[in-house]
Amino acid sequence: MEALDRTHHQMLQVLADLTTLVDHLESQGVDPAARTRAQAICRFFDDTARQHHADEETLVFPALVRKGDKALIQHVLRLQQDHGWLEEDWLELEPQLQAVAQGYSWYELDGLRAGVGVFAALYQEHIALEESMIYPAARAQMAAEAVSHDQRVAAAVQGSDGNAA
Repeated sequence: MEALDRTHHQMLQVLADLTTLVDHLESQGVDPAARTRAQAICRFFDDTARQHHADEETLVFPALVRKGDKALIQHVLRLQQDHGWLEEDWLELEPQLQAVAQGYSWYELDGLRAGVGVFAALYQEHIALEESMIYPAARAQMAAEAVSHDQRVAAAVQGSDGNAA
């Protein structure tokens, strides 16, 4: 869970960098600094962010669904839907950012600014829900499952010790 938390902090920083990049494009255009920043942003959302979502889908969400809490399940479903929307938003932004990364100026600044605003707002809302409800619930669920597992192992060991006597 700590790695997922760290990635959230990285996401918030990269989202701030994305907003800074748009401001930079408005004032300076495409220059080496813009290209470098765009490359780093694209790498992050193409790789790290996608892997983060995949990890949540396989490591966090299933345990919460198994718990059977209807409100929690609704939040998980909403977050899964968010992952789809975030991917769609990224697929809209990425070509313009790749163009900047390659030194081209064919981006549409107003559209880019609006798209970045929507993308950043959804990510911030998404992260806030995960950190306030989902991650704490997942930590509690994982701890409960670990205790249950430890109890089963201890019972099995005691049972095998009793059979040896």
